Amino acid sequence: MKPRKSASVEPQGELFKTELRFLIDERHALVRLAGEVDWAQLEATFGVSFHERLGRPAIPTRLMVALHYLKYAHDLSDEDVLGVWVENPYWQFFSGMKFFEHEAPIDPSSMSRWRKRVGEVGAEQLLGETIKAGLRLNLIKASQLQRVNVDTTVQEKHVRYPTDARLLNRARERLVKQAKTDGIELRQSYARLGKRELLQQSRYAHAKQFKRARRSTRKLKTFLGRVIRDVERKTDASSAELAELLVISKRIYEQQRTSKNKVYSIHEPLVECISKGKAHKRYEFGCKVSLAATSRGGWLLAAKAYHGNPYDGHTLKTTLEQLAGLAGSEPEHVFVDMGYRGHGYEGKANVHIDQRRRGRIPKSTWRWLKRRAAIEPTISHLKHGKRLDKNRLKGELGDQMNVILAAAGMNLHKILKAMAASPEHLALMWRWLLERLQPRPRITTTASA
Repeated sequence: MKPRKSASVEPQGELFKTELRFLIDERHALVRLAGEVDWAQLEATFGVSFHERLGRPAIPTRLMVALHYLKYAHDLSDEDVLGVWVENPYWQFFSGMKFFEHEAPIDPSSMSRWRKRVGEVGAEQLLGETIKAGLRLNLIKASQLQRVNVDTTVQEKHVRYPTDARLLNRARERLVKQAKTDGIELRQSYARLGKRELLQQSRYAHAKQFKRARRSTRKLKTFLGRVIRDVERKTDASSAELAELLVISKRIYEQQRTSKNKVYSIHEPLVECISKGKAHKRYEFGCKVSLAATSRGGWLLAAKAYHGNPYDGHTLKTTLEQLAGLAGSEPEHVFVDMGYRGHGYEGKANVHIDQRRRGRIPKSTWRWLKRRAAIEPTISHLKHGKRLDKNRLKGELGDQMNVILAAAGMNLHKILKAMAASPEHLALMWRWLLERLQPRPRITTTASA
């Protein structure tokens, strides 16, 4: 059922609850931002995802949107954002609460279910609202939308660094556990032998005795093959979980060093190995993402994840299409690095590819082209402070949601920082300070006769 709409008329005051308006400062940036976000439009947009009458009323849209904004703006998990929410009256006011609450309004699992329900389109609406709010507050100039920088990076998945021995042993453990859950009695589980052989392989590899280490890896592969064949013999109509796990285990058992589309994680089989030529990190395991930011200001206008490790130039068209849908207009100039040569984009925007020497490029264009590198610190901030370094959301949908919400959190952080440093805010704070510093009249008493 659709969420209940916020009451337009304030109800009668509560006797045992404290109203938030008595606890907060109306000059706070988060309080002022709450009046600039178009909550009614967001409620109408996300209301399509819920049934009109069936089921119980859903969680208020403003609460869920605010929690996700705050989660990615402050780099918190679902559990941590609710823990801070209980302690922070400004977060509660931003979420649409009237009274100060002493308990979390929802269970953390409700946030993951809400993300699955709204999907990638809903995440794009959250990113688009941060852009519109910045435009309404005059923090983002319309002229800034005409020149954008586009670049790609890798969104790593929160998985362990894969090794053949660990993958073989982990696949066997998961297969044995699922078979036991389905009531299948295996001939042998190799729990003790597998654990011992994995430890031996690690010790041999650490001691650089690679021949012995390869022998231990072959034994682990033998154990996995025996369990796979034993499960296949004893199951006719297996469950969907066991059938999917069998497919993944077979891929791990059969893959070689030169195989394509290898499996690097049991619970995330879609993880890809990407090499971006970094000296400090030879391989990264996740998916490629494309980001578009304004050349001036660094406001994120588009964020999209791609699977299959496509060529950077082939991601330009879809990234600019997403940008046009969220910002409401297409940019005039797009600045990219040399990895976008041969991009094949034929839209209205002029694509300027970076080069080592100026050549015949006009001086004004060359200056903007040199600002292309301004997107690099933006990517660094996304990875180190907005949850883009280790994606903890599951599957392809999780990859798309995480990068878009990270961009929305980055924009929200920039808006709050700009509002806190705005001249209007500083003037209000200065006026408040002068009022506090004014001398208070002294009360004099006359002595009785």
